[in-house]
Amino acid sequence: MKSDRAAKATLRKDLTDYISPENFKATSFEFAPKDKSITLRVSSELLSAVQSEAKRRRTNYQKLIREAIERFLKNAA
Repeated sequence: MKSDRAAKATLRKDLTDYISPENFKATSFEFAPKDKSITLRVSSELLSAVQSEAKRRRTNYQKLIREAIERFLKNAA
């Protein structure tokens, strides 16, 4: 859309054919802003294992922990 006017006109239309559960997919919390901090005490061995796995996956260990928490919550639902 080239203008706000065009966007507003589109939003006034019936979008039922375009907005349906089939057109959406789940997204992760990873896209949400990280505005809260937590302190988590773990053993040196666990931290080393997490850091090693994160390195193997070429990602940050904190991101790996967030993803593990998210997977747990998804499976628990």
